[in-house]
Amino acid sequence: MNLKESFEKIKSNDFVVEIYGLGYVGFPLAVRLSKNGFKVIGIDVNTERIERLQNNQLMDSELLLKNEFLESRERGLLELDDKSNTDSNPKIGIICVPTPIPTETTSSDIFVKSAVESFLKYSKKGDAIILESSIEVGTTEKIEKIIESRGYSIGNDFGLCFCPERIDPQNKEWGIENIPRVIYCSDDISFEIAEKIYQNVNNGNLIRVEKPKIAEVVKSFENAFRLVNISLVNELAILCDKLGISVKQVIDAAATKPFGFLPHYPGAGAGGHCIPKDPRFLLESAKKMNQQFITIENALEINLKMPIYITDKIEQILEQKGLEKSVLVCGLSYKPNIEDMRDSSSFKLIKEMKNRGFEIFGYDPFFNIDYVEKYLEENKITELDFERLNDLDYERIKNISCMCIVQHHLVDKEKIMSIYEKSVLPCIYDCQTKLGKNKQSRTELYYLGE
Repeated sequence: MNLKESFEKIKSNDFVVEIYGLGYVGFPLAVRLSKNGFKVIGIDVNTERIERLQNNQLMDSELLLKNEFLESRERGLLELDDKSNTDSNPKIGIICVPTPIPTETTSSDIFVKSAVESFLKYSKKGDAIILESSIEVGTTEKIEKIIESRGYSIGNDFGLCFCPERIDPQNKEWGIENIPRVIYCSDDISFEIAEKIYQNVNNGNLIRVEKPKIAEVVKSFENAFRLVNISLVNELAILCDKLGISVKQVIDAAATKPFGFLPHYPGAGAGGHCIPKDPRFLLESAKKMNQQFITIENALEINLKMPIYITDKIEQILEQKGLEKSVLVCGLSYKPNIEDMRDSSSFKLIKEMKNRGFEIFGYDPFFNIDYVEKYLEENKITELDFERLNDLDYERIKNISCMCIVQHHLVDKEKIMSIYEKSVLPCIYDCQTKLGKNKQSRTELYYLGE
């Protein structure tokens, strides 16, 4: 069967979608496609995750899709497995597995290659692969060679696309259903197949590019843009600290310019799975071309420096006030209003403080004790170096010297304001400059960048 013949069957929905990796990208994609009537098999090598989903047990970050997930399961449109299987109908494999930062011993495409090999084990002529994982430049061409080594002809009897994921968890304006997507396709038929699938994801809003390396650089550059701007504003915050002025007022005033300026605000450092990692793929490409990418190198360095700088400031404040080095780090997730602790700056800050002899307490309303092992792995740590608090009870926290707010969550907004207004703690250090000052409070409020 060639791709043209496959496409005729796909137009009649006589095909199967296998989604590899059921994390923050693959899970919502599997639910959306199965909800819209496609036969989907969600595949993950994490057998505990598969067992959990087979038992209809969802994590906090998955609960928004609970009804659609259960409906798809009941209709038999969403199956879950830890491996691929044979099927007489055309199969489309969508690869959504994580990609690690490349090291001397681990390549960034290790999981992507493994997923592709798993799909190819049971593939046939007329099938296609769509890569969604963030990948290093040149990876799509490597995958093409792997496919061709199995006797397939790319663009004739086997399709290959790269459509890098774009997802922002909990973003109410831009979701999987309306975010435009960039895509590279090996041929026109593969593009038509992709359009058929993504018509049920984001209404087929696909921007096709000519070469796979273009799409690969696009993905890394998008996150490099964020990293560089976040690092720029964090370095500006350090300067404003020393100048004795408010970085927030500087940025707010600059944002009145109606063109040529996009406001970013400071914090303890960029976290998550994308911004600290994807720009490194451009660094790797630059090294292979005997080039430096100094802007990204400096941005990464500044990002890592922020927990050190914040620890310096809090340590200085407590010494000046003669207070013990005890800190409550509040807001452990990498972004607001979500249970997502991946590569969070909070854990880097805690590690830095712990190394300096601080007594550390940690609190986040979304922290789930059942996911501790996941948090440890996501932050490359072996244990929680802090005493975890279940709530912000006044009596429990009143003997702590300082609350360091790394991430603000709406669910805690009133409680934190009350702690400040009632002067429960001697000091509060707000890394995001969101807590409004109250002259009646005896608690000293400090901002990053002021």
